[in-house]
Amino acid sequence: MEFDEDRVRVALETAWSLDTAKQWSKENPANGQCNVTSAVIHDLFGGEVLRTRYPGVWHYYNRIGGRRCDLTDSQFVRPDARFAAPDPYEDELSDRDAAMDGIPQREYDALKAALLDQLS
Repeated sequence: MEFDEDRVRVALETAWSLDTAKQWSKENPANGQCNVTSAVIHDLFGGEVLRTRYPGVWHYYNRIGGRRCDLTDSQFVRPDARFAAPDPYEDELSDRDAAMDGIPQREYDALKAALLDQLS
């Protein structure tokens, strides 16, 4: 499957839910979705998993085709935002396993299935 960022962003808006992250809300669907989203995107489209440090947590995202792609960046500007957007992004190389640390497999499975459904 070829990566089309605009198409994936639109699909994710519908694919995210309480089944994919407990921080989800209708007003801020990307909230809390960075870990699971970066893992699913890595598995479907390849590239690299990157991260940036926040106090006590990591923010995960991807690099695809040599370009940073933070598909959950909308969470920083919507209601209920827990953090401001990274400034600057650290772009620390990470991996899928680190992104999935502490994330239930059921959340990954739910997001992957919902995203594939939206993209089909």
